[in-house]
Amino acid sequence: MATKLVTFQPHGDPAPRAGVLLNEAEVLDLAAAGLPYATMLQVIEAGAAALAAIRAAMANPPAAAVRKLADVALLAPIPRPARNVFCVGRNYLDHVAEGDRASGRDTTEKPKYPQIFTKAPECVIAHGESIPDHGAAGITKWLDYEAELTLVIGTSGRDIAPGDALKHVFGWTIGNDVTGRDLQRRYGQWFKGKSLDRSCPLGPWIIPADELDATDIAIQLWVNGELRQSSRTSKMIFDVNQIIHHLSVGFTLLPGDVVLTGTPEGVGYAMQPPQVLKAGDVVRIAIEGIGELVNPVG
Repeated sequence: MATKLVTFQPHGDPAPRAGVLLNEAEVLDLAAAGLPYATMLQVIEAGAAALAAIRAAMANPPAAAVRKLADVALLAPIPRPARNVFCVGRNYLDHVAEGDRASGRDTTEKPKYPQIFTKAPECVIAHGESIPDHGAAGITKWLDYEAELTLVIGTSGRDIAPGDALKHVFGWTIGNDVTGRDLQRRYGQWFKGKSLDRSCPLGPWIIPADELDATDIAIQLWVNGELRQSSRTSKMIFDVNQIIHHLSVGFTLLPGDVVLTGTPEGVGYAMQPPQVLKAGDVVRIAIEGIGELVNPVG
């Protein structure tokens, strides 16, 4: 069984806790098991030593530290990232092409460098939580989805060489870069359209990097059961090594930083006719080797 690291909250207890799933019905409370990791950030900062201790505890879990999933709520694995949510735009060529077509451009030019932006970390929500219908509120006419492989930085670094980049990755999770497309264009940069309240579903857990080779895995998204996006991470224009390298030039990445690596083709605004998210919709993302992230709109 894969090591699925979670942040959870017992019902009636306001304090988030770090844990690991034992099966589909139980979670191991790491601190209650005697491990010195009360939060996910502490797990990430401890790195390989924490993973070794957690795996040993999973093999022989103390009964008093085992909780039923029915008695807890799973939060985003890092409820508020350490500093930031970094994102890469236009990182799959077919997505670049569909955007150009939707904008009336006849030719498609591959980006020369990763197009990096941020989402406000306060936007992060968990698997199962609702994405607000910002369209009904009159904030945007083009509420859209973006399925993204997401990495979590485990070891700090600056000016990281591409060949060393994966040494700085703690693990993998799933992100949905929910976007107000008209806001994205109106302000001439992407932050505003990408940072609406609760516009960054993240989770439901972190798979440690040593358990998953994410260079060529399937990434898919459905809206109300209709397949909208289906691709593979090998189709990225800039792979994870290049993303981390460029992001870290002159800038120190810290443990707990989150990086969404771009979305493939199939976004709603580029469909014919265009499709927007609205109340009652359910967005489901599946990434091979990680799991599924599901969020309703409303």
